Amino acid sequence: MWSLLEPVFRAGETFPHDPAITEAEARVAWVEQSHAVMVAVDATGALVGTYYLRPNSLALGAHVANAGYVVADHCRRQGIGSRLCQHSLRAARRFGFRAMQFNLVVSNNTAGLRCWQRNGFQVVGTLPGAFRHKQLGYMDAYVMVQGLVEGPAT
Repeated sequence: MWSLLEPVFRAGETFPHDPAITEAEARVAWVEQSHAVMVAVDATGALVGTYYLRPNSLALGAHVANAGYVVADHCRRQGIGSRLCQHSLRAARRFGFRAMQFNLVVSNNTAGLRCWQRNGFQVVGTLPGAFRHKQLGYMDAYVMVQGLVEGPAT
C-alpha cells in the first residue's frame, strides 16, 4: 500500500500529512487509526486504490464517519475514486455511522470536489487558508458532509 500512498503524501497537494512521512508513520495514520481499510485491485491483482474509514471525532461525535481516498496515478479518471466513495458510504451505513464528513478538501482539488459532489456530498463551510499546499502555499479548504440516515445526522 505504501507504493500507492507515498507519491500522494510526498506531493503535498491533497492530504495534510507531512510530505516527509515515513512508511511506518503512514501505516499508523492510514491503517492502524482506522475502523476499516479497503483496497481496490485490477484484473491482475494490482493495487489501484484504497480508502480508510474511521470516526470523525471522539465519543459524542463518533457517529459521524470520516474517510480518505487514494487512487493510483495511472488509474485516475476511470471512476475508481467514485466507486471507492460509494463503497465507503455503504460500509459506513453498515457500521452504523449517521453521516460522513470530509474535514479538509483542498479548494483546487477540482476532481475530488466533483467526485464527492456527484456522490451526494455538499460543501458546508470554507476554511480560509487552512491547507498549506506544497507548491501553491496557503489554500482554502472545504468541509463537506453527507447524511447517511433519514432525518438529521445528529
